[in-house]
Amino acid sequence: MKIVNLGQQGLKVPAVGLGCMGMSEFYGQSDDAESLKLLDEALELGCNFWDTADMYGPFTNEELLGRALDGRREKVILATKFGVKRGQDGAFLGISGSPEYVKSCCDASLKRLNTDYIDLYYQHRPDPQVPMEETVDAMADLVQAGKIRFIGLSEAGADDLEKAHKIHPVSALQTELSLWSRDVEESILPKVRELGIGFVAYSPLGRGFLTGAIQQRADLAQDDWRLSNPRFSEEAIANNQKLVEKVREIAAEKNITPSQAALAWVLSQGGDIAAIPGTRRSKYLNSNWSSQEIILTEDEKTELDAFSQNFKVEGERY
Repeated sequence: MKIVNLGQQGLKVPAVGLGCMGMSEFYGQSDDAESLKLLDEALELGCNFWDTADMYGPFTNEELLGRALDGRREKVILATKFGVKRGQDGAFLGISGSPEYVKSCCDASLKRLNTDYIDLYYQHRPDPQVPMEETVDAMADLVQAGKIRFIGLSEAGADDLEKAHKIHPVSALQTELSLWSRDVEESILPKVRELGIGFVAYSPLGRGFLTGAIQQRADLAQDDWRLSNPRFSEEAIANNQKLVEKVREIAAEKNITPSQAALAWVLSQGGDIAAIPGTRRSKYLNSNWSSQEIILTEDEKTELDAFSQNFKVEGERY
């Protein structure tokens, strides 16, 4: 198992973690019993870096993980998030980073997660109405109180990272990174490395697209969130298949799967990067986990780099 140091405060995680969002929402129907079995299997593998958020479900994903944690909390490195407000009916109600909201969200998450501490607590999205310093100061209070161990940010810009890090050391930034989402390379990755912050790549498989399993919109369930995403229009899918074909070509040469090739590329971007692919199926969990053992040759990495840099992905991320 490859271990990644996230930040300089002592947080160590496996290079491949588990994104749990899809177990409760966004990617079609799920089954709690099957998800709990998968979480059991993940722990057996050593894949114990689990990622959730209060908004997933909403709220039910944390409750699911709370059930899985029962009696073995110390075996899991648990990450959750606050900041995207949702109602019980699922309505999206905006963004909040107010100190009062931060603390109330943490207490609610602790209760749902059936634990008295969170290992890594992220601000899900920066609140443009609240200075970053005020939000992180409230998070620092949670560290002091023993409710959270490490502070993280998600989808924060370079300026916000710098502001946050001056108030309290930030251990990790979580942002999308994959062969079809490389925006962070310009200013974000240089900034986290300058500050000594670790990087957690979400959607490292392009929300499943880079696995090659999605060839048309009909491959997605009717209630799948991706049907509303710009990169999953019929035109975008047709165009973006060219990138999948290149990944498939490299994978075939190495006798690995496209998802393993795509994940190996993400992990090859630096020893300070962990990835959290999400899945609900055992075979994909095992495939993703074993990707940390795959080493791309310099020629393979260069070929994927060059193709993806020059390829025009159709559709915005959101």
